[in-house]
Order: sequence, then structure tokens, then C-alpha cells
Amino acid sequence: MAENSTLFQAFEWNVPADEHHWQRLHHNLPQLKLLGIDNIWLPPACKGNNFKGNGYDIYDLYDLGEFNQKGSRSTKWGSKEDLLALVGEARKSGIGLYFDAVLNHRCGGDATERIQVVQVDNKGTKILLTCVHETDDDCRLIHQCASQDRRKNVTKPYEIEAWLKFDFPGRKNKYSSFQYTWRQFNATDYDNATGKKAIFKIVADGKDWQKDVDRTSNGNYDYLLLNNLDYSNQALRGEVQRWGQWVVRELGLAGFRLDAVKHFSQNFINEWITAVNASSSDKLFFVGEHWTDNVKTLVRWLAAAPPDFHLFDAPLLYNLARTSWAKDPELRQIFQDTLVKSRPNNAITLVANHDTQRGQTMETPIKPTFMALAYALILLREDGYPCVFYGDLYGLRDPHPSPPTCWGKLPDLILARKLYAYGIQTDYFGRKDCVGWTRSGSLEDSNKVGLAVVMSWKKDKTLAAPKTNALDRIRQAFQKPVPAASSTEGSTESNGTEAQQSECPSPRIRMKVGSEHAGNVWRDLLGWEWADVTIDSEGFGDFPCQPNSLAVFTAKDAAGRDRFPVQFNHNIYDIA
Repeated sequence: MAENSTLFQAFEWNVPADEHHWQRLHHNLPQLKLLGIDNIWLPPACKGNNFKGNGYDIYDLYDLGEFNQKGSRSTKWGSKEDLLALVGEARKSGIGLYFDAVLNHRCGGDATERIQVVQVDNKGTKILLTCVHETDDDCRLIHQCASQDRRKNVTKPYEIEAWLKFDFPGRKNKYSSFQYTWRQFNATDYDNATGKKAIFKIVADGKDWQKDVDRTSNGNYDYLLLNNLDYSNQALRGEVQRWGQWVVRELGLAGFRLDAVKHFSQNFINEWITAVNASSSDKLFFVGEHWTDNVKTLVRWLAAAPPDFHLFDAPLLYNLARTSWAKDPELRQIFQDTLVKSRPNNAITLVANHDTQRGQTMETPIKPTFMALAYALILLREDGYPCVFYGDLYGLRDPHPSPPTCWGKLPDLILARKLYAYGIQTDYFGRKDCVGWTRSGSLEDSNKVGLAVVMSWKKDKTLAAPKTNALDRIRQAFQKPVPAASSTEGSTESNGTEAQQSECPSPRIRMKVGSEHAGNVWRDLLGWEWADVTIDSEGFGDFPCQPNSLAVFTAKDAAGRDRFPVQFNHNIYDIA
């Protein structure tokens, strides 16, 4: 993996179902590479039961938009030909592709079977709910849960008619002749004979839940949704391993994102990784979605995984959200009980994804004005492998449209990581409302001079903006140019007027960037802080930022400074 790699999640939930998404990504790969994106997490590329859906309702692993099945040849994202063209451009650009593998379940069987089942306890599912209002004071997180125990049967065994035969007639055995029957499943959610919806656990042949799954919720969390695959079936294990080897060869993949890993056999996951790696000339990257706010659960799961397996740091995302809305925020505790703190080499850090965006079941809003701070906390620090969300870089589409976040400065933060976020990290976390850190720079490359980050976040009514819609404020700010630099005074050079400075006294932290920088002038890459900083003879600078904001300083004559502000086309829908 490249130094300071950045991962990009290349979709949001409401990307238009126009079959042009592969083309859009293809067109934008060179721009993303220049920005500092090294690897891309593709959306589920396999044919789903609903061809206009996102692919998590997976039907056929081998149909990547090639066969006329489920009402369309292409997937929502486009045709296989478009996908292969994207693969070629990614290889040319030096960008790795991670495939979103949905291995937990199947949907949209081709025929029904009669099968003996029991219904299990299904009172409710533990979920994270959010109550979102677009004014600063009313937005808050609400956590609710309802108990259930999937180990408890609520009926005696009886027969239902379930859609568990998968023959894939449109594919006609190309790539694989394997067909699914009830023997490859241990649960379903629909009785076709009666129209009843429930969690039906298959009990034929002594079937039961897998034991090596999450058991901290619902007694046993093997079942998530739809037709649940049973990885105690050896034929199924072999087939899914063969598919993994096939898709790596077919697309030249660099890795996988594994969906819902806490819901299916961890022993099988480990076997699958070994088998798929064996078929690749390069070692593949693997990250799993194990969504929980409990870092101990994640660490426990990782203890039984390959040493280089990664998980998404959901606890950090929740910390960012809580801090952004807190009445008395505490920046010093932002990394408390997070995966990046406990297992930094196994943590994918993130601010949002397709499941936490607005309108989704795990919606977890971060205050819009905090988003730039949140991204700085994952992009500009030494630990963790940061993942940038498509919706934050390009904006979200209907039914909850919003513009790019971070006031349009997310590209600048990504590029700052690629150019300057190197070397030893020194934290200055002495105040609850203002923290900072420095990166010392690279010893091998003098162009990678390091940086200094300072951020302020305080719930202060005197700093509050007028009572307007938060999204409207983002849109307004996104269209406004930042004030240009200006005069000099003492050890700082002012980029703003005296009136501006007196009206908004800047929080500041004295931080050391190294005596080798003595006499150098450092300037905020984002243009939000108007004061330049001159480094003293001991290597210290007095680094300010605007209230409830951040500044990212590096030497004003550093290599690459001419690339800021980043000229980035946020409108990915201009083409296709």
C-alpha cells in the first residue's frame, strides 16, 4: 500500500439508477488520483433482485452486468463492459479497486421449495435512530433498542414455501454451474404460500444458527435479512471461494470490503481470505463491516481474524457525531474507546458512509460546521487508514440533497494528507475546546515538510450564526471566496483586517515544528485563518485558528503550495 494512502467510497445510497455510474467514475479517476486517492471502494457490482437497487439485495455473484436477469442486463451502476473500462483506467492511473462483497445472504430466488421451519423471536431489532433538525440547537442523537432472542423458537416446526432455488437461467451456467437449494440456507423471511413475513429458521436436517457470529445482540445474530446463507454447507463454502478467486482475476482487484461480517461464519471468512489470497499474485487488502459502538467487540473479533484484516471504526464516527452536537464538547476525548486508538493498524477511519447518511437506518448526522474538523482528525493524523465518503466529496442526491461538505475544502484536506502529513506526530491536547498537533515531516523527502493543525470547537452562543437552515448556510459559504492575505505584525502576518481579528479573537496553541524551520513563515492551507506564523529560533510557532473552525499550516514556500486552493470539479454528474 502506498504511503499515506487514502480510500474513497465511490458511491452514496441515492446515486441515480441510470446505469452510468461506472462511466462517471471512469471519467473522474485522473482527478481523484491527483488529489491523493490511492484506492477506491466500489459499490456492490453483482446483479441484485432489483436492478435499480444498490446491490445489497444480491441475486447472482457472477453477473456483473453481463446477463439479462431480473429485468435488465446492466446493474444500477452500468454494464460489465463499462466496469471493465473503469478497471482499465484504474490500472492506468495506479488506483486500486476494492470490491464490495455481499456474502451473507441472497435474494430473488428463481423457484420455491417446501421446507420445514420454526419461527424465532423477532420482537425488534437493535437500531440507531436519529432525530435531525436543521437548526444548531435542536439536532441530537437518539439511541433506541428493543430486545429479542433469536435462539428462542416461538412455534413448533411446520412447512412453508420459500424462494430458495437459484438456477440463474439467464446466465446459462457461464462461469459456474452451481445452483442453490434450501440446503445452502438456514433461514428466510417470507412464506410464499401464506404471504407471512417473519424470521423462519430452517430446521430440516438439523440446521441451526452458526455459532461463530456476533452473539452480543439478539442472542445470536447469524440472521440479518432475506435468505440467510448457511456456511456449514461445504458445497457453499467451496463455491463462494471459487467466486472470490474468479472475480479477482476478472477485475484485477486490490482488495475487498466484506459486508456484514458479524452476521456470518468468521471461520469461513478466514478460510475465504486464505483461498482468495492464494489466487492473487499480489497480497489483497480486506476490510469488514462490523458495525457497533463497542470497541471491545471489534477488538475481540479482530483477535480471531488475520493480523492485517481491517474494520471500520464505527466508535470513532459516533464520537465525532456526539462531539459535534454536544452542549459542552470535549475535544480531548475524541479518540477515547475507538478502534484507531486500540488497534491503529487495523482501523479504517471514517466520517460517514452510505448507511449513516441522511435517510438511512443508521443515520448518524455530524453537525455540518464540524465536518471539516472531523475530516482533519482522520486525514491528517498518523494512525488509521482514512476513508472519504462520496457524498461528502460530491454531495448527496434526492430525496435528501446536500452540497459537498467541509465548505468545499475536503479536496484540500485530502491533498494536504498526500503532500504534507508525514513524520512524527506530537499532540497538543491541553484544552477541551482547542486542540492541535504537528507532523515533523519526512526524513527521506525534504518536500514533505510536515504540518501543524489547530482546531477550535466550543458551544458558545456568542459565536452562533443567525438562526438559518444549516444546509442553506453551507450552500452560501460554498459559493463565497475566502478573504485574501494582507499585512504583517510581529511574529504573525495578518491575512485579514484588524476589525476582523478583533471581532473574532482566534484560539491559538504554541506548538513545535522543529528548529530546522526557524525563521520560516507558515500559512494556513485552507485560507480560513488570516494570520501567518513565523517559526521562532527554537522551532515553535503560535498557531491560531478562527473560533469553531480549524487551520492547517505548512511552510508558505513548501513544494505543492501552488496547488492550493484545490481546483476540483465537485459536479460528477456533469458527464454521463
